[in-house]
Amino acid sequence: MRIKKYLFGFLIGIVNALFGAGGGMIAVPFLKSLGLSQKQAQATAISVILPLTVLSAIIYYVRGYFTLSDAAPFIFFGFPGAIFGTLLLSKFRNSFLQAMFSFFMLWAGYRLVVA
Repeated sequence: MRIKKYLFGFLIGIVNALFGAGGGMIAVPFLKSLGLSQKQAQATAISVILPLTVLSAIIYYVRGYFTLSDAAPFIFFGFPGAIFGTLLLSKFRNSFLQAMFSFFMLWAGYRLVVA
C-alpha cells in the first residue's frame, strides 16, 4: 500500500504541475478509496496540493510563464473565498460535497472540450 501512495503522490504532482490544477481530481477519489470521508479527502487533498502548487508556481515564475501582476487579483480575492469555502465545508453533508465535486469535474471537462 505504501508504494501505491508514493505512486499516486507522484502522479498527483505531475497532473497538478502540468495542468495548473487537477491534482485534486486524482487525490480525492484515491483518498476516499483509502476510507476517508468526502470532507477528509478534500481537506487532505488541499494540504497535499498546496506545497506542490507553490513549488510549481515558483518554477513557472522563474521561467517567465506568468507575472505577479497577472496573478495578484486572483490571489488577493481568492484568500477571502478560501476562508469562506473552508467555513462552509462543515455545513454540507458528504453526499452533497461528493455530488458538487463530481459536477465541477464534469463541468471542467466540458469546458475544456468546448472552449
